[in-house]
Amino acid sequence: MDRYLIISPHTQQDCVKALKNIVFAGNVTRWDFGCKDGEHTGWVVVEAENKEQAMLAVPTLERPMARVIKIVRFTPDDIKSMHG
Repeated sequence: MDRYLIISPHTQQDCVKALKNIVFAGNVTRWDFGCKDGEHTGWVVVEAENKEQAMLAVPTLERPMARVIKIVRFTPDDIKSMHG
């Protein structure tokens, strides 16, 4: 399984609705939000087979604005091998 960062923004006006959608989806405790600092965005890291499967962590109504980014951790040896 690969790891994916999901970034799901919403407007201030839609904040409560967006949060309720994530609560309804049953995984709100896995998400981090910047809403209290004026950054109306949620972030979560999930393990999934691919980007499409990772997107399933986002409530349907929030998906059009969401982005999924495959993330990896590099070791010092990985970096050395990449730069010869």
